[in-house]
Amino acid sequence: MTDPNLDLQESGWEELRKEARKIEGDLDVKLSSYAKLGARFTQGGFPLSFRYTGSPTLGSSRSWKSMVIEIQSLLEKLLDINDAMSRCAASAAPTTSVTQKLARHRDILHEFTQV
Repeated sequence: MTDPNLDLQESGWEELRKEARKIEGDLDVKLSSYAKLGARFTQGGFPLSFRYTGSPTLGSSRSWKSMVIEIQSLLEKLLDINDAMSRCAASAAPTTSVTQKLARHRDILHEFTQV
């Protein structure tokens, strides 16, 4: 007979991993869009601000700021999910598989914060 607490922990772990993968995918898309938006403001390797004293349009500035806020929010959510996965793994006897998956999600978060 299986332990109901173990089943609950496993389903909680899988839900957390599912959410982590979703956020990681969302971050990947947002960072790609952020890079494309940044490329629009760059010509010849120099940001617009180095080429003239004007500034990008108000609309593009809002897009930029909005995207930064969204990325920061997703990073915070991913950090929270990683912390929850760590607690979930610690509350059960973690298997090698769980430990490896948790380490991979931590690596992904680290990579995103280094961008």
